[in-house]
Amino acid sequence: MSETNVTATVSVSQPSFVALLQERIALIRSTLRPGQQQMADWQSGPLAVSAVPGAGKSTGMAAAAAIAIARQYQQAAESRTSSRRQLVVVTFTRSAAANIKAKIRHYLKQLSLPQTGFAVYTLHGLALNIASRHPDLSGLELENVTLITPNQSHRFIRTAVEQWINHHPQLYLRLLEGQQFDGEETERLRRQSVLRTEILPDLATTVIHEAKSSGISPEQLRQWSQETTDAYEILTIAAGLYEQYQNLMRSRDFIDYDDMILAALRVLENDSARRIEQNQVFAVFEDEAQDSSPLQTQLLEILASGGEAGGRGQGAGGELTARFSPNPQSPLPLIPRGGPTFPNPQSPIPNPQSPINLIRVGDPNQAINSTFTPADPIYFREFCQECDRSNKLATMDQAGRSTAMIIAAANSALKWVNDSYDKNKKSPHLPLSAPFSLQTIRPVQQTDVNPAPVGRGLELHIPRDIYHTVELLSQRVIELLTEDMGKSAAVLVRENRQGRWLAEALAPKCKEHNITLFDVGESDRRSHVPQEILALLQFCDRPHSPDYLKAALEALVKRQLIPTQDLNALASLPEEFLYPGPLAAPQSEVVQKASHLCRSLLRARLELPLYQIISFLALTLNYDQAELATADKLSERVNKQIAGNNSMGAMLSALSEIVNSERFEPVETDDSEARYTRNGQLTIITMHKAKGLDWNYVFIPFLHENLIPGRFWVPPQSQFLGDFTLSEVARAQIRAALHGETGIPEVTSAWEQAKHLKTAEEYRLLYVAMTRAKQLLWMSAAQKAPFTWSKPENLQEQAPCPVFSALKRQFPEF
Repeated sequence: MSETNVTATVSVSQPSFVALLQERIALIRSTLRPGQQQMADWQSGPLAVSAVPGAGKSTGMAAAAAIAIARQYQQAAESRTSSRRQLVVVTFTRSAAANIKAKIRHYLKQLSLPQTGFAVYTLHGLALNIASRHPDLSGLELENVTLITPNQSHRFIRTAVEQWINHHPQLYLRLLEGQQFDGEETERLRRQSVLRTEILPDLATTVIHEAKSSGISPEQLRQWSQETTDAYEILTIAAGLYEQYQNLMRSRDFIDYDDMILAALRVLENDSARRIEQNQVFAVFEDEAQDSSPLQTQLLEILASGGEAGGRGQGAGGELTARFSPNPQSPLPLIPRGGPTFPNPQSPIPNPQSPINLIRVGDPNQAINSTFTPADPIYFREFCQECDRSNKLATMDQAGRSTAMIIAAANSALKWVNDSYDKNKKSPHLPLSAPFSLQTIRPVQQTDVNPAPVGRGLELHIPRDIYHTVELLSQRVIELLTEDMGKSAAVLVRENRQGRWLAEALAPKCKEHNITLFDVGESDRRSHVPQEILALLQFCDRPHSPDYLKAALEALVKRQLIPTQDLNALASLPEEFLYPGPLAAPQSEVVQKASHLCRSLLRARLELPLYQIISFLALTLNYDQAELATADKLSERVNKQIAGNNSMGAMLSALSEIVNSERFEPVETDDSEARYTRNGQLTIITMHKAKGLDWNYVFIPFLHENLIPGRFWVPPQSQFLGDFTLSEVARAQIRAALHGETGIPEVTSAWEQAKHLKTAEEYRLLYVAMTRAKQLLWMSAAQKAPFTWSKPENLQEQAPCPVFSALKRQFPEF
């Protein structure tokens, strides 16, 4: 299953080896906190671990993983047998996987054991590993398929929308007419544009993510639509768009991330393949379990039910067992060759009711992805409840990250939100669960673990406006970082537009005081590798185009390969610049350098095979290691996509699509998180991206009600449909059906549920942001702020975030 699959054979079985190993295990255990110790004591069966922010769950999981591996060696020594099983650790991101892998190896080194016997994956990496080893069962011939990340502007989504419109003119006409329509031609054209480019692509993207990740087929969506009576038949439209998308993917040999999970589950439906996979695994540990989708959870449960941990686990009564047989409401899809299809739900995986050796670690209160991914904290909460009934729930509520004052503020915010939810809940249609689980953070009971506060640890400010906010914030940053450059600081913003404006405002002050300013949003926005490669290739294809020549020169200047100069003058006469004739004016030295480099690119285009051109351009641009790896990934992707049509035109078309329609993820380095938290640096980062990170000083400005919790609003251009959006209504209806609620809510109730989900998640996002701070939490809500940050100059009175107002009342002295 992995590069770290080992044979846990111990050549010595003397009591001395076992005794020495037990001593080392006990020594590691003694360094852990109570919740971490419960993980370390695990030997078999299911275990849910609910961990508050800063509780050290990754450290606890790494220690527990190393100890579980050590017990495999111990049992091998005692029984004089060998075990070829390994521990599978699953986490959410590649950077988190690299982090926990390093920690497990560190603990194995302390145990004087080989740094093997485990594999660390992201969920999709695990699924791809299983699917790729059984291509005949998974239906994925990976050498012939291309992975995409569908989004609202992707060509498959756009094409699916156009095909659906062609096949369903009556449903489309009903949407076009909306609530009322006088037939005016200009308005008709406007509505057509909005439907084709915004509303229907948004509906398709949302539904495909929600339904596919839960094993719901287009046919199942159509059945559910019969339980609703809305005039537009939203779920019927959604099912049609979903079906068109699936047909396109299948016909073009494309897959998306959900197809990886489905393919792995298709493998595990086969008795023989399932035994092969399960027999390689003695247990599964999952991190960030609150972010798993139903199918991802099912994959882990199947894999973790391959037998008893260590060969002698307890299948005691009351333990959670693997749930292979799909709920009729959520049929498990089969994936035959040629792409995913969804047949009769009466095809469950054969299931002996075996106990699962599965540890799931998470925090429902940090679930901040459920309004734009299929993840839903309800599933992890249910797992915790099931485990709690059989005394298999561990709680990690002691957090050593933050000072006691910051912990008190976070607890106060959590309690206020839940209390206000209980008071204000009026509609019987809203979900019963409050935004937060009632889990209070406590400081670590040992002394000198939680850091000392800076100042009072919490500062609440009410600036006059956003410019006054910058003034106050910059003063505090300068005080703190000039006094001690060995500390880290970050400004957490709700959206990238705030970060962009703030970076421009803070840049002069940071430069004046030699403080490094790192705008993460700007770094992510660049996604520069595909754009730069495309610019150079377009120039190589059409060197006499002034626009393409200028774009190529801009890329070379940006990479500091040629000096800064008047590029417009060079690009206005491409022939004279590239190949000056004898009558042309002499070129300056800087122009000659640029001209020579451009001619070298053109020569390489003629001399190199096409499949090598991207790698050559990456070397020419003097990329660093991470950028070169990203360029290799891009080259592999493009060359696979144009196989069978190996031409410059096809390559440019594929690159243009990646640049314009997708977010091409760069290859992450192990240092990807460290660059956000460097000492002496002020990092500007969104609250979402800050999850999993921490800083000594955290600044959260612009806390206004129109952003947190914000409000669901219908864009003016789509109000002809009514006071709701199709995508959010469909999402709420699908989730209601998945959660087993009695009846699928109608449009009004579904829209109210969608509002609740957004409000709850926004408050959890603020909670995550507050708990990133170690020694100082600085929060502000300016009296005047923009209504929308696309126009930051338009200031008006803005109400503060309700949580900010509650904190002011709770802590008036701050």
